[in-house]
Amino acid sequence: MEIKNRQQFLIMLTIAVAGLYVLVNFVFTPLSAWWSQRASEIHELGQKISDGRQLLRRESYIRAQWSQMQSNALPANTSLAEQQVLHSFDDWSRDSGAELTSLMPQWQNDATNYLTLDLRVEASGDLGMLTRFLYDLESSPVPLQVSSVELGAHDNEGQQLTLSLEINGLALITPSQP
Repeated sequence: MEIKNRQQFLIMLTIAVAGLYVLVNFVFTPLSAWWSQRASEIHELGQKISDGRQLLRRESYIRAQWSQMQSNALPANTSLAEQQVLHSFDDWSRDSGAELTSLMPQWQNDATNYLTLDLRVEASGDLGMLTRFLYDLESSPVPLQVSSVELGAHDNEGQQLTLSLEINGLALITPSQP
C-alpha cells in the first residue's frame, strides 16, 4: 500500500471505529435499555390485565363474601358489640366445657370507617375442652381473628391447661351511622 492510501485507510478506519463507538454507546445501548423497559412494562400490564380478568370472574363470590362480612360485622355501638362478643364467648365456653378465667376487651379507633376490638382471653381446661373452644371460636360467623395463642400447663401431667389468646374483632362504621 502506498502511504497516501494507507493514510486514507487509517482515517476511514478511525472514522468507522469512532462511528461504531458512537453508534453502540449512544444509540444501541439506550435503545436496548428502552426496549427492556418497555418489555417489562408490557409484562406488568399483561399481569394486571390477567389479575383484572380473574377479579371479574370472581366478582360474584367476592361480593358475596363482602356482603357476608358486612352482615356479620360487630355493631358500631361498642356496648352492643361487647355484649355480643361476651355472649358468644359464654356460649363457646359452655359448649366446650372450658372455663373462662379472664376476658379483657379494649377498643381501637384507628380509622374513620371501622373500629377494632382487641381482646385478651384466658381459658382453662383439658386439651379436648380447649381445642373445642378454639374450634367454636374459629368456625363462628362472629368477625374475630385469633392473632396470638399461648398454651401452658398447670400440673406436671399436663392435664390442666391454660389457653391465652389475643383476638381482634371488626366493627364496620357505615356512613349513615354517627
